[in-house]
Amino acid sequence: MNFIKNIIAVMAIFISFGSYANAGATVAKTFVVVTSAETEVQGMAMVLSLQALKNGSEVRILLCDAGGDIALKSKESKALKPKGFTPRKLMQKLMSQGVKVEVCALYMPNRGLSPADLIEGVSGVKPPVIGAYMADPAVRYFSF
Repeated sequence: MNFIKNIIAVMAIFISFGSYANAGATVAKTFVVVTSAETEVQGMAMVLSLQALKNGSEVRILLCDAGGDIALKSKESKALKPKGFTPRKLMQKLMSQGVKVEVCALYMPNRGLSPADLIEGVSGVKPPVIGAYMADPAVRYFSF
C-alpha cells in the first residue's frame, strides 16, 4: 500500500512540475540580421526565416549595410531559382505574416535616405530597442 502511495505522490510531483514548466514556457524568438549584398545569401536568410516562422518561432529581421537595400523602393534583386522569388518578395511574405522588419539606425543616415525611400512596412529602429530585444534569453540570433 505504501508503494502505491509513493508512486501516486511521485506522479503528482511530475504532473505538477510539467504544468509549472509549461506555464512559464517562453516562445522561441529568431532574430535575423542581414548585412550581405549577395542575393543568394539574402534569399536564404528569408527562406530560413520563413521556416522558423512555420515552426512556431517569433521572427524579427534587422537589415543593415547592403542588406538594407532589400527594403529600398528603388532597388530590386534578381529572382532566385528554383522558385523564382526575390529576397524582397520573400521578406514581404514574412511581413504579411506579422514579422517585423527594420533597418538599423546607421543605414538611412549614411546613405542620405529617408523613411520614404523604404518599402511599406519597413521602418528604422534605434539601438536601445534592438539591444533590449537581443538581451532576451529566448532570442536566437542569426547573421547573414
